[in-house]
Amino acid sequence: MPFIASATDRLTRQTDEDITEHISRQIESNVIFYASQDRRALDRRLQELDREWDIERVLEANAAAVLLLGLALGHFHSRRWYLLSTAVAAFLFQHARQGWCPPTPLFRRLGVRTAQEIDCERHALKALRGDFSLARHKDNTSIIEPLHAVADR
Repeated sequence: MPFIASATDRLTRQTDEDITEHISRQIESNVIFYASQDRRALDRRLQELDREWDIERVLEANAAAVLLLGLALGHFHSRRWYLLSTAVAAFLFQHARQGWCPPTPLFRRLGVRTAQEIDCERHALKALRGDFSLARHKDNTSIIEPLHAVADR
């Protein structure tokens, strides 16, 4: 079986570069902002990140809702509505195969992030909070120092 890139990698490659860059700048901006905040603010932001839905979850929930709507309308109104459910199933299959489907650009433009993008912010904030203060490179330099340099900007 040929190598298949992860869903995040496939999605990122399919996303317009300006959207990906905007999301990256937002992550950096959030980290810089929360670096100047107290621990309670960091804790609240980390809780928000734990509740944030990634693009995969948003796509799945959206597809399930539209699919159920198509089935209900097909049953109670007109059989033609079953085409809506068929289209949603095709979009999900396309997303599974290619990491992209028609609703993806819309959700990305609305700021829905990948799990990897959410984790990137989460880990940077945890590092600023001191969760990884003992983390060291092989040459015994701190992994955290570059993050403090960003925070001091």
